[in-house]
Amino acid sequence: MIADFDFSARAPTFAEKLWNINWGLVLLLSAIASIGFAVLYSAANGNLDPWAMRQMIRFAASVALLLCVAVVDVQIWLKLAYPIYGVALLLLVAVDLHGAIGMGAQRWIELGPVSLQPSEIMKIGLVMALARYFNGLTIEEVGRPLLLLIPMGLVFVPAALVLKQPDLGTAMMLIMCGGGMFFLAGVRLWKFIIGIVGGVSLVPIAWGFLREYQKRRINTFLNPETDSLGAGYHILQSKIALGSGGMFGKGFLLGTQSHLNFLPEKQTDFIFTMFAEEFGLVGGLILLGLYSLVFAYGFAIALRSRNHFGRLLALGITVNFFLYVFINTAMVMGLIPVVGVPLPLISYGGTAMLTVMFGFGLLISVYIHRDSRINRRGETQT
Repeated sequence: MIADFDFSARAPTFAEKLWNINWGLVLLLSAIASIGFAVLYSAANGNLDPWAMRQMIRFAASVALLLCVAVVDVQIWLKLAYPIYGVALLLLVAVDLHGAIGMGAQRWIELGPVSLQPSEIMKIGLVMALARYFNGLTIEEVGRPLLLLIPMGLVFVPAALVLKQPDLGTAMMLIMCGGGMFFLAGVRLWKFIIGIVGGVSLVPIAWGFLREYQKRRINTFLNPETDSLGAGYHILQSKIALGSGGMFGKGFLLGTQSHLNFLPEKQTDFIFTMFAEEFGLVGGLILLGLYSLVFAYGFAIALRSRNHFGRLLALGITVNFFLYVFINTAMVMGLIPVVGVPLPLISYGGTAMLTVMFGFGLLISVYIHRDSRINRRGETQT
């Protein structure tokens, strides 16, 4: 049992911070990532290359990043919230101007041998910026519509830049995460209803701005059988693989849909389908159970924080992680249209891994400094 220090009277030492890291959460994240290593090993037909070994190295670097982020005082992260958001926004602009094109979308910046996806960084930057902004408002001020214009801009400007890449899935994820932060900050429900009604009324206009492939994805979602060898191929093969796994799966390295290359993007977007084909419904539920434990950790840490910024930051990180899991799993089951959102800690990818672990570093920082009292100006209260 890890000791539970009371840091309300003094600042914790570095050794105490390391001791008070939520190692249970770190172990849980490592367990999920290890499942990812195994699935990537299977995706390469029993080889560590080209995906599993690289993912292991990235995870090791991500754990080091998590620990470094966790021991930094949460008040420092409050002060860095706007700068981090600003850097992410500039990177999004740079992508639109000079980004690398891959799979029909301009989403990456090439930094020598490293490819960086700024939209992943923005997911964390947005949570931090909104947590800082709402930390500076009273509950009465949150109810004033004019004071909500700035955070709405914080949400919709990057969402518009991401939509231009085009990346509809990530843009919608930014909007949903931002909406979750508004709700957690105390924005009244009737304002969301007005916003949803307004958004629905704009659907016919928005349809005209969608790319042809995005329209095909939506039409395919509604009726995938109409083009089973074209736009509907991915989701139909995903459903076949999910169903063929049965209760307990076909066994490790024995998935036919994936190993015979019927399943597309088996190492990234459709990796949950491959896992479920080999380990069945029981394996899929166990993985979702592990994710649920992560959500529980996040909400418990938020509830224990004595400062508003920490609560909002922890809840925002947890909501963001939940959206990753929900959108990816719902997509491969055919519950929502196919979008490019990875399964966190499982799908192959460097930027997503680093940003997710950076977010959990922030979450653990909130846990370590849960007794810190920070006023609306971001100053420590004694």
